[in-house]
Amino acid sequence: MAAPKSNGATGPKSQAPARKKTVTRKAAMAPIFEGAEWDFTKVDNCFQAIEKIALEEMRLDVYPTQIEVITSEQMLDAYSSVGMPMMYNHWSFGKSFLRDETSYRKGFSGLAYEIVINSNPCICYIMEENSMTMQTLVMAHAAFGHNHFFKNNHLFQQWTDANAILEYLQFAKNYIAKCEERHGKKEVEKILDSAHALRDQGIDKFTRRQKLDIAAQRQRQIDREEYERSQYSELWRTLPETTKKNNEEIDAIERDLAQKLGLPESNLLYFLEKHSPILDSWQREILRIVRSLAQYFYPQRQTKLMNEGCACFVHYHIMNRLYDTGQITEGAMLEFIDFHTRVVAQPDFDTPYYNGINPYALGFAMMKDIERICENPTDEDREWFPDFAGNNKAIETLKEAWRNFRDESFILQYLSPHLIREFRLFNLHDDMTQSHFLVNAIHNEQGYRAVRSALAAQYSVANTDLDIQVAKVDLHGNRSMVLSHSMSHEIPLNEKQARMVVRHIHRLWGYDVSLNSIDPSGKVIKTYAEEKQS
Repeated sequence: MAAPKSNGATGPKSQAPARKKTVTRKAAMAPIFEGAEWDFTKVDNCFQAIEKIALEEMRLDVYPTQIEVITSEQMLDAYSSVGMPMMYNHWSFGKSFLRDETSYRKGFSGLAYEIVINSNPCICYIMEENSMTMQTLVMAHAAFGHNHFFKNNHLFQQWTDANAILEYLQFAKNYIAKCEERHGKKEVEKILDSAHALRDQGIDKFTRRQKLDIAAQRQRQIDREEYERSQYSELWRTLPETTKKNNEEIDAIERDLAQKLGLPESNLLYFLEKHSPILDSWQREILRIVRSLAQYFYPQRQTKLMNEGCACFVHYHIMNRLYDTGQITEGAMLEFIDFHTRVVAQPDFDTPYYNGINPYALGFAMMKDIERICENPTDEDREWFPDFAGNNKAIETLKEAWRNFRDESFILQYLSPHLIREFRLFNLHDDMTQSHFLVNAIHNEQGYRAVRSALAAQYSVANTDLDIQVAKVDLHGNRSMVLSHSMSHEIPLNEKQARMVVRHIHRLWGYDVSLNSIDPSGKVIKTYAEEKQS
């Protein structure tokens, strides 16, 4: 699909965040480790030292933590299954594994040093190839930074269930394995292919999640199957009607059915799961599994910048405290600074390395900027942030932000003119009727608010997700389905991908499907259709 209009950015003037305070190192304790080699005793000792700073000094609120050391191959396996343990089988995960493994073995790309699961207990995978300094860093980053964010951010509290996700993954894996035995791998993969294609349109954005109670889900599945066997659906009657109805009667019937079906409906997977005339119960259950997992990842899509910024701030604070108290050596501190600086670097927009705004760079810079405003505000900060400038409660102010905001609202609330200047942000306007781009706001008094609003809009899922809804289902005639796509910023659908997606919807619906791309005036710009084969 076409990309939305975006901002341009250059890197901050100083890529390595400088420490503002002069700290006198107190070598009150012996270093926990020396050198790069690690063992489980050192890892355990480091974890306890990190935990003491995180819980007693920073007063973070985290789930119990489970640290697991894995090999690079296991990390690649976790990569391929979207970072989840016990994921069900699908050919696309194997394809991702081969692609990532080849790229890693040939040196074209590296691997993450950790993966963390939003679960209770919070599972953190760390690589056995890491040095001891790196193990210390990733435990501070994931086991306490991400962990605190998962447990406390309101989106994760509303939309995910950390207590049940591991049990649900086991249920999903076992259920799909049984379906493969009973119906064949090809049939199961067909349903999964189509469900995965619609995964981003399988999210309920307007109601809170339900608990992933596995026993209750199994009972509901039995009840549904029993209900389907006992019911005759008037909606899908096949007998011809004995009397013809006029247009007004047909319109009244269509309105009544549309109301019963909840049209228009933006959750395509939910609609197909509930109302498809051709799916069996096991196929509907697979759609439900894909939909539930897509819902689990929905908060992560909305908080990427904040989540990484929180984790980077926590690991930076903890590593500096370990150094200040003599628990890590100068050599370990230099290794940490080298790695940290590379992680939070923001390449300039005109370099080959530029790939948009680095969420680690902007997220960490915003957290440190909030700390600066709390402790050493300028007159400009007091004017823009009167509620917390100079309150000397940096950690508490950050915790409130981590708890109550997502990326879009966080940028609107906390991005300061100081940081806009540091990153030299500007707004690039792309008008398709013009042959050139227009820089309509820069990092100055006239441009601060425009740049901040434009950057926040770039992180809004309302602007990045396609607005596709089930608009009409002709239940009275040929059972065709009509979908509508509301164009945003005059950006059309990618024709090849649109036709492929319509084909997947057709597979799950079983009858004619058409997708109308509509401009803001209501005019149909393009129609993509897939007809039922006779």
